[in-house]
Amino acid sequence: MTQTLPARDLAVDWPVALYVTLKEASVGLMAYVPDAGHSTLINLFGADKDVATNVLTTEEEGIAIAAGAWLGGMRSVVLMQSSGVGNCINMLSLPVQTRMPLLMLVTMRGEWDEFNPWQVPMGRATQAALEAIGVTVLRAETGDDLVETVAQAVTMAFDADQQIAVLIGQRLLGKKKW
Repeated sequence: MTQTLPARDLAVDWPVALYVTLKEASVGLMAYVPDAGHSTLINLFGADKDVATNVLTTEEEGIAIAAGAWLGGMRSVVLMQSSGVGNCINMLSLPVQTRMPLLMLVTMRGEWDEFNPWQVPMGRATQAALEAIGVTVLRAETGDDLVETVAQAVTMAFDADQQIAVLIGQRLLGKKKW
């Protein structure tokens, strides 16, 4: 049964809408590196007794866990920051070469209103690095676009055995506060 959201402001409530979209797609495992940009989605999945969550020590573990989940009959999503993409480039050869479905949601750093200059180089290289290894990249800058893009990414990953990364623009996430 398809669950629908009440009228919401997706500029603010997009994490809730993403949660519903991923649940409707039967995602049963979420692997993540803790990240403020994903915190609402992490908390929603963490409170869901029907979803296994796995805190990662490094992003490439998430790629291996997603592959194992798929082999075990489970759909998964991997959450990370753009800085973590560089950590998992070699591991991405596993789903790319075996054509296993992979869905990654990547919060961008090094863009809009970034305060940390060390985030800029990988922020600039994220899309090119993913595409060079064979991952299809989709990008969203607004809450409405993000929910629609993730729904499409789910179809591409799980129905067409593709490896998909959805980049979530830093402008949507807002400035990090330290």
